[in-house]
Amino acid sequence: MSKLSLLDFGFFIAETAASPKHVAGLQICKRPPKSSTAFAKQLYREYLTHTSVRAPFNQVIEFSLTGMPKWKTAASIDLSQHIFYHKLPKENNDRKALYQFVSDLHVPMLDRSRPLWELHVIDGLAEGRFAVYQKIHHAYADGMTMSRWIAETLATSPDDLEVRPLWTQKHGGHGAQRKKVTQEIVQSAWKEVGDTTQRVLGVGRLAAMLLLESVKLTKNAIALPFVSSAKTLLTGQVTAGRQFTAVGISMERIKRIRERSRSTVNHVALTCLDAALRLYLADQGVDLKRPITIQMPVNLRREGEKTAGNKIGIVQVELSAPTDDPYVRLRNIGYSLRNVRSMMDSVAPVAIESYTILTGLIAQGAETLKLSDALPPMSNAMVSNVPGPKDTLYIRGAKMEEMHPISTLPPSNRLNITLFSYADTLFFGLVAADGLPDLHSLGEHVLSAFDELEACVLA
Repeated sequence: MSKLSLLDFGFFIAETAASPKHVAGLQICKRPPKSSTAFAKQLYREYLTHTSVRAPFNQVIEFSLTGMPKWKTAASIDLSQHIFYHKLPKENNDRKALYQFVSDLHVPMLDRSRPLWELHVIDGLAEGRFAVYQKIHHAYADGMTMSRWIAETLATSPDDLEVRPLWTQKHGGHGAQRKKVTQEIVQSAWKEVGDTTQRVLGVGRLAAMLLLESVKLTKNAIALPFVSSAKTLLTGQVTAGRQFTAVGISMERIKRIRERSRSTVNHVALTCLDAALRLYLADQGVDLKRPITIQMPVNLRREGEKTAGNKIGIVQVELSAPTDDPYVRLRNIGYSLRNVRSMMDSVAPVAIESYTILTGLIAQGAETLKLSDALPPMSNAMVSNVPGPKDTLYIRGAKMEEMHPISTLPPSNRLNITLFSYADTLFFGLVAADGLPDLHSLGEHVLSAFDELEACVLA
């Protein structure tokens, strides 16, 4: 058995029916040429034959009154409780119907008496397409790790017909490696001493940065939590029910803007989102007079590290001051992101992790006490950037045309946006609480904001 980290355990503490803590991936695929209309059904049946389940997909949570909960291997696993087949009716099988169906699948909490994962094959989409929706508990892995796991199970050629289900592959973490007891104790002790020292020094540095920013002696050294524009439709108490939509932009078009403006993909994407969020709020009668603040997860793993569980930090990023000039917005956001990068480089990862836990506890406390509608939110929205596979991937010869991570909603935020690059497209995946009006229009505003930025930069 393996103990949970404090961050992993936090996802169990924070989980409620209104705010489940799982992450998911949606893959939209095209059946191979000349394949049977039963292709997706046959794929589902093949999945059921892969009964060799490996960690962490064979593990359940075991709570204890005397210490931290642990992972333990399940006595048995019935794949029919984890793998499901659905077929959309011909009269309701377009993209909007798919997104609604997936939104409904994303609502229920995973059953803690079983390993915390599900896979759904969704058949009957228009023009010979089908989808695969996979969800796992956030305590198993963060969204970046899950996306990497999924990509590793897929083929890079349509001629590779081997099926490699996620649950049958070897993944790191959760006690996957065993060391000699003495060596493990010594190394663990030294690591704990080192981590504690870095936490204290790093948290002290962060506290100093926040203090200087709060009294306006610095400008955007780090965005302050809980001071973002409140009382918008984007923030407040998270309620049950989810909705999802996505749009995509060609990476070739983004590349042209990057080269002309000397910016990054992240700069361009956040510029579009900043403009789109303002347009969306304006549609709802809200005119923000100050910059939008987002929460942005950052990967705290060392290069090459591929452990399971969660190793992320969450920092606040202030976007652009209100402006009608897309180029000015792009430059403002570039300035903010450079400040965030400088801050990240100056503080130990364990300190960022401690900061994430502390601010998360405050936000979660307000959410649990149902005070999120009254208190300032930590930010206006959560925005993640997950780099995906650069090559086109296949499932038993079926081309995967799109891949979308679908995340959870953080306390006080009714909107979570994931940027995901796959093959030649950058996808904007939007998941929101059910009460957020007309989520589809926010996606449309992203596309129109990009058009404006492109026209401005390339003119």
